[in-house]
Amino acid sequence: QVQLVESGGGLVQAGVSLRLSCAASGRTFSTYTMGWFRQAPGKAREFVAAIKWSDSSTYYADSVKGRFTISRDNGKNTVYLQMNSLKPEDTAVYYCATSNAYGSKRRGDFGSWGQGTQVTVSS
Repeated sequence: QVQLVESGGGLVQAGVSLRLSCAASGRTFSTYTMGWFRQAPGKAREFVAAIKWSDSSTYYADSVKGRFTISRDNGKNTVYLQMNSLKPEDTAVYYCATSNAYGSKRRGDFGSWGQGTQVTVSS
């Protein structure tokens, strides 16, 4: 089992940047892909970005492409989500999760989940 702990959320104004971190521990050798999802109040949890541990291949949701960047530090077992040009519609709880596959944006294809970190963007 992989344990995930997110951090870095906060209350910011539109247009600024924020970096989220997700520290992984436990059976991390079984993790193939790390992903970020988000869930706004009253909405379904949606895919944001994902990265393959082995070669840092990445893919993104269209809504964040060009503004968000996912990266990883294998030595620290940590995945980051750099969020630039934040918008009020980016307000959500952000979760990281693991998957045994690469390329999926489906919530059901991701297994272990963190507790989430709140990001609030004011206009």
